[in-house]
Amino acid sequence: MQQTTQSRMPTGIASLDPILDGGVPPGTVVLLLGDLGSGNYEFVFSSMVNNLVMMKAGAPKGVTPPQEIRYVTFTRIKDDVQREIASSLNIDNLPTLIEEIRFDDLSELYFDKSVVPDDWYSHSDLMTRLQKRAGSESLLVHLSTIINNTKEGSIVVFDSLTDIATQTQIPNLWQNLTGYLRGLQRVAKQRNITCYLILNRGILAPAQENELAEIADAVLLFRWEESTGARRQRVMYFEKFRGVMPHLEERDLVKFAVRISATGGFEVSNIRVVI
Repeated sequence: MQQTTQSRMPTGIASLDPILDGGVPPGTVVLLLGDLGSGNYEFVFSSMVNNLVMMKAGAPKGVTPPQEIRYVTFTRIKDDVQREIASSLNIDNLPTLIEEIRFDDLSELYFDKSVVPDDWYSHSDLMTRLQKRAGSESLLVHLSTIINNTKEGSIVVFDSLTDIATQTQIPNLWQNLTGYLRGLQRVAKQRNITCYLILNRGILAPAQENELAEIADAVLLFRWEESTGARRQRVMYFEKFRGVMPHLEERDLVKFAVRISATGGFEVSNIRVVI
């Protein structure tokens, strides 16, 4: 692969970063498009935790670990995500490492426009909630504030793009979302912020899914495939990677078998045919 002297943002996946010459170009917007349970969340959890380890212990030459890791949720609570990360991996000092992740919970903004009872998601008083609902700030505005306050050279995880994309089926709202993501793709480059956008596959219309894929710099597709003996195998594809894809294709490095374990987390191995 060319330009190996350029700094990289590590994915933290030990079996993947060497293939990418240390990681992804800083400022890459990565769409993690996955079937249910196929590995996109495990990819994110392993990436965050292993990057946190590097932030404390140091990274190899030419690799720049993130300045901070932020995890933005739209419907889930911090404790729920932390428990899922803790149950996915079994490494030393994991609870301490998880506390280093900066969580941004936008669930009140998300649910304020829904029929969900206030006391299911909010602990603020009634007057505060009414004042918030009367305000003009939208979820995307608050999301912009988070990005603006993120340190340069960081990683931001959106959990999940599915939550907000399914709420924007009205044409002008969908245009607001896609316009926002195009702006995010620009500012990510300017500030070297690597973004992981988690999206469940098959929920949006194909045209909408394709439009989101077109906006992103890289698209990693996680899916289940049938193998010999009717066994299901997790597989990860590089469907798109601007500036990197030609080098991966030259070396036949676009399709990977995925293994998930408590000790190793998310791991890949290159394959041509799933056996």
